[in-house]
This record gives sequence, structure tokens and C-alpha cells, in this order.
Amino acid sequence: MSIVKIKDKTFETSISEEEIKQRVKELAQQLSKDMEGKTPLLLAVLNGSFIFAADLMREMTIPCEISFVKMSSYQGTASTGTVREVMGIDEDISGRTIVIVEDIVDSGRTMKRMIETLSTHNPASIHVCSLFVKPERLVVDVDVEYAAFSIPNDFIVGYGLDYDQQGRNLKEIYTIIEG
Repeated sequence: MSIVKIKDKTFETSISEEEIKQRVKELAQQLSKDMEGKTPLLLAVLNGSFIFAADLMREMTIPCEISFVKMSSYQGTASTGTVREVMGIDEDISGRTIVIVEDIVDSGRTMKRMIETLSTHNPASIHVCSLFVKPERLVVDVDVEYAAFSIPNDFIVGYGLDYDQQGRNLKEIYTIIEG
């Protein structure tokens, strides 16, 4: 286990790069199987999911497309509880199979808001694929069909996830141990 310090917080390795790669590959295989014959639009939620979305897409074996949306409810290490849509989708998703690619589903508020917003554009279906889910933190009912990891309510960084915009470049997942 390695230790990293980001700003005023200390983190230790909790999920290895190899474990992440394996789970991303498994999710891509499941998505490819479940969506055979379709061309899903992966809708990656920025900033946190960009690495996950890229790796997921490269592992998929069916034709797929990608676009990005930016929604936020975090500040520092805590959710503000308020979802702000920063940059919306600019594509016609009517009749499309949508796969929302998220880094982490925490309270579920952001995901619920995003599904509601996308539903007004008449997609054929909406699916949720998240690298992480914190089941004990969910305050709204959200169906995360494709989840790589179910984790406790710890603050994590790495593989796209940040602490105050730093740590996204780490290849492993690190959990806060002091701060």
C-alpha cells in the first residue's frame, strides 16, 4: 500500500490499478453483450468520469459513441446537496440508447436529476454505469445497472476522481486516512 498526500489530506491505496482495469473490462463486456445490435451513446459526466469513460469505451466490442455533460454537487470533500447543471447535452438523443457513465454515485441526487433531464428528450432507454456506488449514502432511488465497485462512505481520489481538483491522474484509488 502506498501513501499520498494531496494538499492537506493523506490517502492510502485501496483499489489497485489491476483491479480497476479488470472491472472496467468486465463492465464493457457486459454492456457490449446487453446492447448487441444497438449503437449506444455513452454520456460521460465530467470531470470525474473522463478516464473511466475512455477506458470503458476502448474495451467495448460493439459500435458506440460518446458525448459529455458536466453536472456537479461537490465542493471539497462533501456534497453540497444541490445539483447544478454546468454544461448540457447538445445532441439529438431521441430514440437513442443512452448509457450515463459516472465516476461515483453517492447520494443519487445528481443521477436522478440527470435521468429526469434526459428523459425529456425521448431516448429509447437510459442506463447507468458507474465506477463506484456508495449504497449507504443513497438518499434517492437510482438503478445503477452497471457498477464496478460498491464502496463504503469514504472519500476517495484517483482514476479521475479528485480532491479539490488534484489527484485525478493517480492510476489507483486512494482512500482518505487523515484529514
